[in-house]
Amino acid sequence: MRDRKKIVIYIVLVIMSFIMLVPFAWMALTAFKTVGESTQVDPFVIFPSRLRTENFVEVMKNVNFVRLYFNTILMIFLRVLCAVLTATLAGYAFARLNFAGKNLMFGLVLFQMMIPSQIFIIPQYVMVSKLGWTNSMMGLLFPGLVTAFGTFLLRQAYMGLPRELEEAARLDGCNIGQTFLFIMSPLTKSSMVALGIFTAVFAYKDLMWPMIVCPDTNKTTLASALAKMQGQFTAKYPELMAAALIACIPMIVIYVFFQKQFIEGIATSGGKL
Repeated sequence: MRDRKKIVIYIVLVIMSFIMLVPFAWMALTAFKTVGESTQVDPFVIFPSRLRTENFVEVMKNVNFVRLYFNTILMIFLRVLCAVLTATLAGYAFARLNFAGKNLMFGLVLFQMMIPSQIFIIPQYVMVSKLGWTNSMMGLLFPGLVTAFGTFLLRQAYMGLPRELEEAARLDGCNIGQTFLFIMSPLTKSSMVALGIFTAVFAYKDLMWPMIVCPDTNKTTLASALAKMQGQFTAKYPELMAAALIACIPMIVIYVFFQKQFIEGIATSGGKL
């Protein structure tokens, strides 16, 4: 009976995996088609008549991928760094320290998680504009300086640690900073990795904010540049899919080298991408 349940579970997982891979496979196949093959309906063309590299050559001529890669990777690195740094400090403060207005301030953090992020775009853009950060890396980085989700995640991680650790550290003469830096924060590395993974993925696929704050193609990110390739009335779908395939390379490479950390981080956080 148990073996039958496992077989059914495996079959369902294989089917779901296949369904999730279909869009990626369709993107890869379309990248090698002609415009006619990509838009032909009767008969429906699944596989290209031959593997064409012209779409990739044309895209590389028209789009500065080196610059876009640099902008995207730098933005991801800075967002992860800021998110982990601010979230671990705020999470420890909310979990372990007592100060006036603690519950009210944490309530504001939870309130920020409950409302759509799009609501903050207008005030964030006004602040970025007044600071003169439009079309700059600081403008791209601005929404990721702090993270409500990361603060909540790290707070829960610190609350799960026994208080005896802090008491022992104080008996050994450690102050609050030393206790946090040398005792508590090393024990929450898995949660920091989870936060870094979520932050990197969300920053990589962020579309609306880069399009608003960085209209300059040479200063924006990969997702925003791909969106601008879409024509108003017509689109060269093979070139668009070729560009999308090239844009997927950084995240695929990162996952191949850090898939263990990806899986452990997501399992630790109890969330999903």
